[in-house]
Amino acid sequence: MKAVIYARYSDDSQREESIEGQIRECMEYADKEGITVLSTYIDRALSEKTDNRPQFQKLIEDSKQKLFDAVIVWKLDRFARNRTDSAVYRSLLRKNGVKVVSAKENISDGPEGIILEAIIEGMSEYYSADLAAKVLRGMTDNALKGKFNGGNHTFGYAIDENKHFKVDPMTAPIVVEVFRKYADGATIKGIVGELRSRNLLNTKGEIIGYHSIRRMLSNRRYLGEYSFNGTIIPGAFDPIVPQGLFDEVQRRIDKNKTGSAKHKAKQLYLLSDKLYCGKCNGKMVGECGRSSKGPTYYYYKCCEAKHRRCDKRSVRKQYIEDIVIHHTMQMLQDEPLVERIVDTIFAMQAQKSTMLPILEKQLAEAKKAINNMLNAIQSGILTESTKERLEELEQSKKDTEIAILQEKIESPTLTKEQIEYWICQWRKVDPCDEKSRQNLIDTFVNAVYHYDGELLIIFNHKDGEKTITLEEANASRSASKKGRSSDTVSNGSP
Repeated sequence: MKAVIYARYSDDSQREESIEGQIRECMEYADKEGITVLSTYIDRALSEKTDNRPQFQKLIEDSKQKLFDAVIVWKLDRFARNRTDSAVYRSLLRKNGVKVVSAKENISDGPEGIILEAIIEGMSEYYSADLAAKVLRGMTDNALKGKFNGGNHTFGYAIDENKHFKVDPMTAPIVVEVFRKYADGATIKGIVGELRSRNLLNTKGEIIGYHSIRRMLSNRRYLGEYSFNGTIIPGAFDPIVPQGLFDEVQRRIDKNKTGSAKHKAKQLYLLSDKLYCGKCNGKMVGECGRSSKGPTYYYYKCCEAKHRRCDKRSVRKQYIEDIVIHHTMQMLQDEPLVERIVDTIFAMQAQKSTMLPILEKQLAEAKKAINNMLNAIQSGILTESTKERLEELEQSKKDTEIAILQEKIESPTLTKEQIEYWICQWRKVDPCDEKSRQNLIDTFVNAVYHYDGELLIIFNHKDGEKTITLEEANASRSASKKGRSSDTVSNGSP
């Protein structure tokens, strides 16, 4: 039987050694039962109450390859403490011919074993829910008493032996200084520079950064206010910052937010680093400008034209992006082309693993050598050396087979059907959604060259070039504009 090990511990309060202990006992169980362990999946500091565990999800996905027969866990509660999740994922594993085995809980394979598993999972789920309720209750009580509940310390406060917040005479004045400087007009960047020049560190012993000061200026804990799990406890401990100073800082923060939003609207230039000038081959970069009546226009301009070394005209952002999106979507409708792309990607997968072909060659050689030895034995050639050599070859064959399985687990191979399904999903994306448009261009477009009379789009596949005339560009843009509103281009020209 071939198996993999899954190990997990819940939070940072558990020791790292607990992972090593789980793996050691799972390996001992495997040795005792004659099970070959191919790989180990480990999730560190992640709760079993959620199935959003990266290595756990990878294990479930890898089981589809049917390279192993079992998953060994230290105890069943390492797999899941939620009976619903346990049932769902056990069912998925069973469909793939994989069972879950507990190294420490003696559970038979018969009907009574199923009942015992259900009981153990039920007890684990109860324990988890009961423990969570007790922990939350205790932490809420701590918060009501103004006690520290763990996590990162707050700069300016110290925690005494009874877990109470105490104003730190060393760092609290720095907090007040930061608030006063910002209220007086200093920038966060300027404050950070000054603090760094004094070699001040945060509570983690790291250099104070922009985001640390940004969070500090909005932290109501400096008013003596404690918040936990939706409960706000005013006056839980001594404040550091006066209410008036805190309010003044918040007004300036709000004002800066509003001013920043008015000053600059974020624009996503989808063809950044992909659009080139057809005259000088220079990059075309995103620009914006305001007309005399007020509206802001967004466009791409040749870098060389900005320095008067090229006379290439700018092109409207929305205009050219619509054209590229339209023809990319059109390219994905070409069935023979998609088939060629699928074949190419499928073939490329074999090139990703340099070890797999070598291992497969070694396996073939070992099998051939074993057959030669067996033929020699059948011919009457049987010596002590022959026997030893045959055992060595058998062991080499077994080791190579395991190495091949391990390599396949580390570098899974997609089928042609899976690749084709993934590509065809792009046909369903919303061409008006900005994020979908960006992903589409990032995935399939290599470069775009803009000439006075035509566009050249180079796609990310072999021989993937398409030249579009100005007339075709205007026609395709009209098609892409259906159902959406976008900027128009003067004289219908890019």
